[in-house]
Amino acid sequence: MNSIKNKKVLFQNLGQIDYKEAWDYQEKIFHKIVAVKLANRDVPEDQQKITNNYLLFCEHPHVYTLGKSGKEEHLLLNEDGLKQKNATYYKINRGGDITYHGPGQLVGYPIIDLDNFFTDIHKYLRFLEEAIILTLQDYGIVGGRIPGMTGVWLDHIEKRNPRKICAIGVKTSRWVTMHGFAFNVNADLNYFNNIIPCGISDKAVTSLDKELGKPINMEEVSEKVKQHLAEIFEFESVTALADEN
Repeated sequence: MNSIKNKKVLFQNLGQIDYKEAWDYQEKIFHKIVAVKLANRDVPEDQQKITNNYLLFCEHPHVYTLGKSGKEEHLLLNEDGLKQKNATYYKINRGGDITYHGPGQLVGYPIIDLDNFFTDIHKYLRFLEEAIILTLQDYGIVGGRIPGMTGVWLDHIEKRNPRKICAIGVKTSRWVTMHGFAFNVNADLNYFNNIIPCGISDKAVTSLDKELGKPINMEEVSEKVKQHLAEIFEFESVTALADEN
């Protein structure tokens, strides 16, 4: 393993992008990082290359995605129903069950080599959650965790009406991550009625605009989340062009 730790993260805002296009882009970056790690095993340490880290932000058109541990019956729409909702559906290679992505939702895909930071997937998930919790705090909202349920929740302490505001599902291989988090900022929550979100039938979902009673500036939220991620992971964020991978 390369002993040089690269603490720089190349940031790209992809804007609104088709889910499959973003997934393919993630895969391209992911496999390139893994290839560097595999090549490093065959050369002396002083000749090894550093691995790059990426953070992609985007929004997706309406789409439902089912993780490896999910159940297809948690999607409550058939093919015609998906067309009526102008939505698509993909089975994908992250952990977790079914979730929804759509306009007004900040989706973050960290594609990083955890060997540059720490090799602990539970710590990684908690750090992603913490960035969202701190962002909510910036807006005067108390968010937190419910034991055994990945993601960020409101009313997580009293649990009178616990509701999820951010879903998280990741994949790691050779300590390289992909997929990430989906933070409901100005999302159309009606689309969640067509699934059993994350396989959890007894808890609600919410969004930042619903909790605050007004539309929220997505660019402002994105910047806050990015800053909190940089502080928590102690990385340097570097804005990158889309072809820098």
